Amino acid sequence: MKEDHFTLFGLPARFDVDEAALDAAYRTVQSQAHPDRFANAGDAERRVAMQWAARANEAYRTLRQPLKRAIYLLSLRGVDIQAESNTAMAPAFLMQQMEWREALQEAVEARDEARLDALLRELRQEKRDRHAALGALLDGSDDAAAGTAARQLMFIEKIEHDASEALDRLDDRLEG
Repeated sequence: MKEDHFTLFGLPARFDVDEAALDAAYRTVQSQAHPDRFANAGDAERRVAMQWAARANEAYRTLRQPLKRAIYLLSLRGVDIQAESNTAMAPAFLMQQMEWREALQEAVEARDEARLDALLRELRQEKRDRHAALGALLDGSDDAAAGTAARQLMFIEKIEHDASEALDRLDDRLEG
């Protein structure tokens, strides 16, 4: 069970993943390791099957999400992005982040669904653009810049999540 997630699914270790191949490989591994197949087996075999199924689930969740996949790739290369301890960001990114936070707060206070929708569209486009840039950095083996890009994406995903939750809460209030 020491093989990496990419090897587990027979995929090349790179940022761009063929999602159909990942899905098919996951289903294959799950069918081979599913605990139900080992219902009549001994305790040790059932425990190993459960461990394999859990590992396949974890690997699949990691590889399905671009940011998690990038962080995982960097970890395979021995790079710790220091997400908890390294919060240093370029001033331009910090300013952009503050603008997004202010826009979110203003839209929430105004209960403005259209502004929240617009903010979410902007954040999702920014995320797509940054995923592409992150892939290029990883392919070019610029691990330090990729680590910085991954940390920035973590901030963007957090703001996107907060905006999405705010929109859901607003929708619930409007419906209720």
